Amino acid sequence: MAWLGRTVKLLLLLVVAVLVASASSPTAAAVAAGQEEERVIRLKQSDDGYSYNHTLAHILVEYASAVYTSDLTSLLLWTCPRCKGHTKGFEVIEIIVDVENCLQAFVGVAPDPRSIIIAFRGTQQHSISNWIEDLFWKQLDVTYPGMPDAMVHHGFYTAYYNTTMRYEILKSIKWARKTYGDLPINVVGHSMGGALASFCALDLSVKFGPKAVELMTFGQPRIGNPAFAVYFGEQVPRTIRVTHQNDIVPHLPPYYYYLGEWTYHHFAREVWLHESIDGNVVTRNETVCDDSGEDPTCSRSVYGMSVADHLEYYGVTLHADSRGTCQFVIGAANSVYSYVREVDGSIILSRYPEEPQALESM
Repeated sequence: MAWLGRTVKLLLLLVVAVLVASASSPTAAAVAAGQEEERVIRLKQSDDGYSYNHTLAHILVEYASAVYTSDLTSLLLWTCPRCKGHTKGFEVIEIIVDVENCLQAFVGVAPDPRSIIIAFRGTQQHSISNWIEDLFWKQLDVTYPGMPDAMVHHGFYTAYYNTTMRYEILKSIKWARKTYGDLPINVVGHSMGGALASFCALDLSVKFGPKAVELMTFGQPRIGNPAFAVYFGEQVPRTIRVTHQNDIVPHLPPYYYYLGEWTYHHFAREVWLHESIDGNVVTRNETVCDDSGEDPTCSRSVYGMSVADHLEYYGVTLHADSRGTCQFVIGAANSVYSYVREVDGSIILSRYPEEPQALESM
């Protein structure tokens, strides 16, 4: 009967994809009738003169891939199979594994670009198809602190703000800046990790200023309503949100333009990776989209139904080798990484000794 269960799951995923397509993608009739303007909630965004950097994207996607490594020792020592290429010379400061919530992130210092890198792993707790099905039904149910009209989903919000993640990341940044100087901060993440990276970047921009923080995510879902998207754009102007071809996740939770402030809405600026075919010639395009966050000529112009497109960006694999698990391995590590702690169900591996301090002081 296992085949029947798989068939039912596939059918559910297809139903979700069709519903997403009808909710957030423009119809041919509307475009033909010149009505597409009505299908986008226009937002005023400021990008602070920040622009998409192809080379930087190819570097940062490798960090978003490396954070999926389950062998924490090789990740700490930066000897894992994904710890090569453009990231050579990266120095890990701390790895945080929230076992209960199946979350993982690391903080470190990169030689190029010379900056602090924070990377968040995407979901691993359930299968990709189950997680995508769940995304469709997420509700805007939390008001973002200090912004009465800005709504987000509590699952995304609490995964960063109400877990060990935030405290440990802020502490690691403080240690890194004390040790290496006031380096700029690059925050990256894929899928659910992109949602966490977004909240982290917003948090850090408020603390250190918008010019100190850059965010780049890959295949992230929507996380808030239009008011939140505006607020986010003001606070984190140095943001690039990369989407890929027909990746289904950026279409979730659905965007219903007619619900106004009660719909989910992406923040800018999207860069859409897609291929165009002319005869035997295949062209790989990197389209920099408009500042609305919901550009109808970018990923919203297609019916996003692909899980395969979600798991690869710029030719880089973005999932764990053993999907659907929260397993991790810790072996014998170099003496440099001698501080291993367990805090509230989380495993912390770091380069520095524990220095208890109040969150407000960071």
